[in-house]
Amino acid sequence: MSELSDEKGMQLSSGVAAFEAKEFRRAWQMLEPLSDEGIADAQYRCAIMIQNGLGVIARPKQAASLMRCAAEQNLGLAQHALGVMYLFGEGVDKDGNEATQWLEQAGANGLAGAWSTLGMMYNEGEGVPKNVEMAREYYAKAGFDPDEFT
Repeated sequence: MSELSDEKGMQLSSGVAAFEAKEFRRAWQMLEPLSDEGIADAQYRCAIMIQNGLGVIARPKQAASLMRCAAEQNLGLAQHALGVMYLFGEGVDKDGNEATQWLEQAGANGLAGAWSTLGMMYNEGEGVPKNVEMAREYYAKAGFDPDEFT
């Protein structure tokens, strides 16, 4: 994606501020046109609003599709969210392999929460075969003492 114009950058900043202030209808009005243009940060926030019915009607499948668009643009937050959607079957079929793939990418993009989610998955056998050693490795990547979690 190319650099945003000043006008679109301001629109994105204002939409994010409205989102963070929980003014979801206002956030939607600002972010949805940018999401339609393929701007990953706007897609991510619109997907969250659609997933949870925040200022708009909840549409889980559309939320997952939009989250995937943002994740495919290498937005770590969207990769993490999409991984969790696959883990729990929110708007998509439950799929531990897909969850693992997206969470790995999010972790590689610096999201420690993705590593801890993977640790939990392996520790509890959620979506993947139970593997305490893998759980320990992921917890360590997340910056935790793995002995506290296994």
